[in-house]
Amino acid sequence: MKIVHLYKDYYPPTVGGMEQTVERMATWQVRHGHEVTVLTSAARERHTTIETVEGVRVIRVSEWARLLSTPVCPSMPGHLAKLEADVYHHHFPSPPGEVSWLWVRPKGAMVVTWHCDIVRQAKFLVVYGRFIDDLLRSADAIMPTSEHQLTFSRFLPHYLDKSRVVPLGIDLAPFSSMSRHAAAAMAFREKHATPIILFVGRLVFYKGLDVMIDAMKQLPGTLVIVGDGPHRASLEERWRASGLGDRVVFAGMIPPKDIAEWMAAADVGVLPSVLPNETFGLSMVEMMACGVPCVCTDLGTGTTFVNRDGETGLVVKPGDADALAAAVRRLIEDPPLRRRMAEAARARAHTMFSVDAMMRGVHDVYDRALARRAGREP
Repeated sequence: MKIVHLYKDYYPPTVGGMEQTVERMATWQVRHGHEVTVLTSAARERHTTIETVEGVRVIRVSEWARLLSTPVCPSMPGHLAKLEADVYHHHFPSPPGEVSWLWVRPKGAMVVTWHCDIVRQAKFLVVYGRFIDDLLRSADAIMPTSEHQLTFSRFLPHYLDKSRVVPLGIDLAPFSSMSRHAAAAMAFREKHATPIILFVGRLVFYKGLDVMIDAMKQLPGTLVIVGDGPHRASLEERWRASGLGDRVVFAGMIPPKDIAEWMAAADVGVLPSVLPNETFGLSMVEMMACGVPCVCTDLGTGTTFVNRDGETGLVVKPGDADALAAAVRRLIEDPPLRRRMAEAARARAHTMFSVDAMMRGVHDVYDRALARRAGREP
């Protein structure tokens, strides 16, 4: 099967949950005998390149500018028009891909993975919402990543007849045996006040780390922040003003292959996001796979689908430092509860959120989309 993925960025070089999801899908498909192309931006480069990465043909289209986190790639429709595929897999939101597909409307089935609604730029939906509806009407199948999206999305309730939930997945192999990281974890714990409270992710506006830093004033131990991003400077300023000193550690960007070492040292994981831009929480899946129970927020998105309140971890309302601190403290102060939730978290991650499980769902949707497309065509 010939497959084209469309998303505005790709991993590497861009590190993010959506970018890594596209990469996982594409490389899995190549390993299973499919011919795969990813059409993406050149990540702030003014020239187009075509390369093969782990068997995936990656076309990085010249980017003229980046507005509101969106690459401007005028030549992307032309590149799309030259591609032939059985399935065009669009990852929403990605305005360059949406505009390109609507402009070209290539033959072949079109499916959409609905990663999240547009939140930060919602004021533009007065105009752009028409493009989104056109995209969804034209799609042969839509894949939200959790049931919550079908309820809370502004757009998806109108397209339930062709929507099927396909949860995201990760490569679980690095997290299957944590004992090999025991020495590194012990060394880290000896250097820092315990318990270790861990956050992993990009340092962006909606992650709620300012709330977590405030919550640390009520908690023992050390908050370890793994990741980097545009809000790091403002978070460090808030940390310096907090007086928490070495009880907050900014670890920076850690290579994905080394993340498990940090998770092996953790007692509790946190995902304190404050806006529904956080639609799933793949970093939380990784922590759960390592047997780290998590505290997350209820955003009406997939975070509470991933982390079940009272079973695999705890859920609190967003933006509430007191509630966040209380939930983390409950796990810290009740070791039997923490161990029970750790085991449930590990089991849920390995059962529900593997790449293989995700891709079985994706290709079942492909089959449905191809059948639907065949029924449309004369």
